Amino acid sequence: MKNTLYLLLIACFSLVSCQGNAQKKTKEEQFKVQKTDAEWKKELTAEEYYILRKAGTERPYSSELNKIKEPGTFVCAACEHPLYKTKYKFDSGTGWPSFDRPIEDGIFYSTDNKLGYTRDEVLCANCGGHLGHVFNDGPQPTGKRYCMNGDAMHFIAAKQ
Repeated sequence: MKNTLYLLLIACFSLVSCQGNAQKKTKEEQFKVQKTDAEWKKELTAEEYYILRKAGTERPYSSELNKIKEPGTFVCAACEHPLYKTKYKFDSGTGWPSFDRPIEDGIFYSTDNKLGYTRDEVLCANCGGHLGHVFNDGPQPTGKRYCMNGDAMHFIAAKQ
């Protein structure tokens, strides 16, 4: 009995020790597009850099993307990765482009505690650029509101 318990403890310890930090990737290492801060500064406008690389927020109602209703795709301003389709865009009344769902594999979720409480941060799944946040107060059928910074995205109209 003693030997069985001893072997069980060794097995449990072995399993737990295999979950070390050396095997975990940082948030930045999970993205295909990797650039230095200097490269991002050179490629992006000041507004895009502030939002995408420093997790900034644009003023509400300042984005031209709020007005877009034509069919197309909203892509990351840093790497052109597809994020959202116009058909899932809605007017949330918040002043930022809002969607009820992303394109599959378009985004990556992270946790943001900058305001003293936890929010679900939305990043580009390709380059890790900060896009905005997702909230649980959107329209059905998803109930989600992906509240995005317009300066973090570009719009590509669908070909007619």
